[in-house]
Amino acid sequence: MVRVLILLLCMAPLSGLAQEAPQAVHGALTVNAHQAKRLHELGAMFVDIRPMREWTWGHVQGALHLDLDTGFGILASQNMPRRVPLVIYCDSEICPGSAQAARMAVAWGYRQVFYFRDGYFAWQLEDFPQEKGSDDAYAALSALVR
Repeated sequence: MVRVLILLLCMAPLSGLAQEAPQAVHGALTVNAHQAKRLHELGAMFVDIRPMREWTWGHVQGALHLDLDTGFGILASQNMPRRVPLVIYCDSEICPGSAQAARMAVAWGYRQVFYFRDGYFAWQLEDFPQEKGSDDAYAALSALVR
């Protein structure tokens, strides 16, 4: 009986972590994996807001890693061009962080914000271009500002 109670107590906090992301974000356009791939082909800037651990396991090829908690705020800088199309993503539709990041980008004045709600897992399932490893976010940001 004690083991069951301990198990239930350990699992209770986990049930609150998984939360479905909203279907849409005001001011952003929600895109699916195929639409996101087309944006990728057209040169849109993909922004992965997941923690570094998940980023190193795999991400959209050429994406910029800006962890929502520690790096995403750099996009608020006045030096960043607001005309750049941003495709913002997380793991999947069970990750409300990408919606939060898309709302922030819209509030900061970005004009072309694409909310890739289905995220990296959908990209991976379609076997679209991916890469693994660490990133050089500052080099990518420098190229963006030019």
